[in-house]
Amino acid sequence: MNSDTDGDMENQAELEEKTRLINQVLELQHTLEDLSARVDAVKEENLKLKSENQVLGQYIENLMSASSVFQTTDTKSKRK
Repeated sequence: MNSDTDGDMENQAELEEKTRLINQVLELQHTLEDLSARVDAVKEENLKLKSENQVLGQYIENLMSASSVFQTTDTKSKRK
């Protein structure tokens, strides 16, 4: 009868270990899902910021080309 008790205790220990491992796997899966969602959000934000940066860069170029302060001067014609 002692061997039956030992076998039951081993089965109980194995069951607890399996349950612990399953819970750990589920927790890691949820963590992975959260991280994956975060990566997707960051990628989307990055694309948005790149687009805004291009618009601002073009705006600055247009302002600079419209302003006489940033125009190149022909020094040879001024010296004559």
